[in-house]
Amino acid sequence: MASDPKMIPQSGLLSAEANQAAALAAYGGVLTVDLDAIIANWRKLEKTAVPAECSAVIKADAYGCGAAEVARALNKAGCKTFFVATIEEARTVRAAVPDAALYVLGGYFQNTGEHYAKINCRPVIGDLNELAEWDVFCRRSGWNGGAAIHIDTGMNRLGLTLSEAQAIIPRINAGDHGITLVMSHLVSAEQLNSQINARQLAAFRAIASEFSGVPAALANSSGIFLGAPYQFDLVRPGAALYGVNPTPEADNPMQPVVDLKARIVQIRNVERGDTVGYGGTWSARRPTRLAIIAVGYADGYFRAASSNDGTRGAEVIVAGKRCPVAGRISMDLIAIDITDLPPNAARRGHMVTLIGEGITVDELAHHFGTIGYEVLTSLGHRYARIYKGGNVVEPLVKPEPLPAAEQPPSAPLPS
Repeated sequence: MASDPKMIPQSGLLSAEANQAAALAAYGGVLTVDLDAIIANWRKLEKTAVPAECSAVIKADAYGCGAAEVARALNKAGCKTFFVATIEEARTVRAAVPDAALYVLGGYFQNTGEHYAKINCRPVIGDLNELAEWDVFCRRSGWNGGAAIHIDTGMNRLGLTLSEAQAIIPRINAGDHGITLVMSHLVSAEQLNSQINARQLAAFRAIASEFSGVPAALANSSGIFLGAPYQFDLVRPGAALYGVNPTPEADNPMQPVVDLKARIVQIRNVERGDTVGYGGTWSARRPTRLAIIAVGYADGYFRAASSNDGTRGAEVIVAGKRCPVAGRISMDLIAIDITDLPPNAARRGHMVTLIGEGITVDELAHHFGTIGYEVLTSLGHRYARIYKGGNVVEPLVKPEPLPAAEQPPSAPLPS
């Protein structure tokens, strides 16, 4: 691990560890991303899919984990193909991995060809109009960087229909077509016995076989675990790389990747019958000690995980013990009931764990009423970020850039 000196005030009187601690003290939360765990997850998926190539989906800033850092680490580990959603995301990733194959899932729009060519990335084309516009650009510019064809086999979002895909087969078989991948997307891959999976597999196998010599890709994270028939030439894991369970009907085979901690800003006592938080929906059933922590729904910790007098909400780890949320989660703060902890086990400035120490992304998703994908991609921009593993040289602490008016105070909070 290493630090970004532009983001952290340094003092010649302090050690590197002390400088880091002082920098972190200025932030209410710290998000740690384990790049070695991401690499281990990718290698497990790669092994599961052999002989198919294992790519990596790093859209949405690598599901909130940092696209440049994740791309760089996976590329060093042997990943050669990446998928993002937009050209802007592609620019970030291209700067990190200059030689990797890079696909943009969002498709091709007229007059965007130069953007693709400039950074040598490939559009995923899912419409005949897109294909025609891409052809015009390639013909006029001479660019031959390649593109993917997306075929809809049941999702009914993006993609050529099966009949449209069939209609372009003569173009493919004529050669010099510039298509480097044909792909589709599974509707319910996480459901092992879904009949939709079998129908999609049959439809895709039939049409992909007519794209002579073009590699094919169908499986996402969960699709990899449906077995070899779904894996084709390339698999496209996303959420599983970041620790989300791709097999929700069984134990999670992936390693956890993110650790999220938040700072206690106040310890306070309330009497039996007192309410806590907006709306007064939670009331103390005994004299209660609370820890107020400096994270809220603006940081991606959803209000849905609140508790009230009839419903228990999420839990966090305080001094090694699980403690429940007390009352409604607000924009910047959460109250935690720490009454059952020993005196002085938790103090102002201490950190508590929101994800980690046994609290998984999937567990938190359950409390949020959503899926792990949304938990990760909602993690806010007010955390200091620490990257560990993956042969990281820099940065160690990478706080998200803030406008000048929102920069944290120069003096650290008491710890």
